[in-house]
Amino acid sequence: MIEPYLEDLESRIDPATEDALTAAWEDFTAGRFSGGVFSPRRRRQAPPGIAWPAVRVNEALDDPDRMLLQQLGACSQALARGSGALLDVRCNYGASILPSVFGVDLFVMDDCYNTLPTSRPVEGGTAGIEALLEQEVPDLSAGYGPAVLEMGERYRSLFAAYPNLRRYVRIYHPDLQGPMDVCELLWGSGIFVELVDRTELVHRLLERVTETYRRFMRRWQQVVPPMAGDVDHHWSMMHGGHIMLRDDSAMNLSPSMFREFILPYNQELLDCFGGGAEHFCGRGDHFIEALTSLRGLHAVNLSQPDWNEMETIFRHTVDRGIQVIGLERSAAESALAAGRDLGGNVHCW
Repeated sequence: MIEPYLEDLESRIDPATEDALTAAWEDFTAGRFSGGVFSPRRRRQAPPGIAWPAVRVNEALDDPDRMLLQQLGACSQALARGSGALLDVRCNYGASILPSVFGVDLFVMDDCYNTLPTSRPVEGGTAGIEALLEQEVPDLSAGYGPAVLEMGERYRSLFAAYPNLRRYVRIYHPDLQGPMDVCELLWGSGIFVELVDRTELVHRLLERVTETYRRFMRRWQQVVPPMAGDVDHHWSMMHGGHIMLRDDSAMNLSPSMFREFILPYNQELLDCFGGGAEHFCGRGDHFIEALTSLRGLHAVNLSQPDWNEMETIFRHTVDRGIQVIGLERSAAESALAAGRDLGGNVHCW
């Protein structure tokens, strides 16, 4: 029974509190925050009236109701703690959503790891990629494609009967990665050799993946329309634009390779969806100048500041009005302690 949990969350959402938090995020996103680090909190805590279950990843993959409880459980925690996390949920099927619509085999991790699935590369290496490119653009009916769209529809259908859930819980777009990340998942690590040996073939795959990405996002936005205006949610944060791209593969590329194999395809998607934000794991200070040359890039999220020369990151982000969101607090505090002006453009939890 999921109704008791929906009712519990509905009763704990205080419109005045959520409106105030949203307004704070909107001010930050619009560049109207002037403090050292943006780190808002709710005006009050709202503990749960019932015990919420801890839902494991594999349970959620197999059962839409369990995924609903998993995702709304995070919203319940945000209310209970009075945190500054915006209320949002996603269709939580991992990084292989887009590769899976190309028909690759999924790899679900053992339950003991409690982590999201991945996928196996196309069989046959380079020959397999050539065969894939002889086919039509995927119609989104394979892999996790249908499950993601159905889950989005389920969220909207269930929230419709609850005014506070409908108004304050945002359904943000699924993890479609970025074009190069998807290509690496499809090709495997051999792609890094083929960037040099089969450059034209890599570009053909990037074009195919970008077109599939575009089609998936457009279909998604038919199910869950983007927020009104020029901002959206991702990972309980607000950012300018309506798309969050990921470029974890980029740490393996030189700046010139980033400009050739990532920049033009990301630009296509940012242009198509009203701009957005970028995430990367690992080291990115060597390509940050190229990354922040993208039109419509409003924010950057990076996972390992200790792997980066943060002055380089700040010089090419906050100094140019591009926000850094979800930054590890110690990195921001170290910068402030050294007298570094963050320009009111850094968010930390």
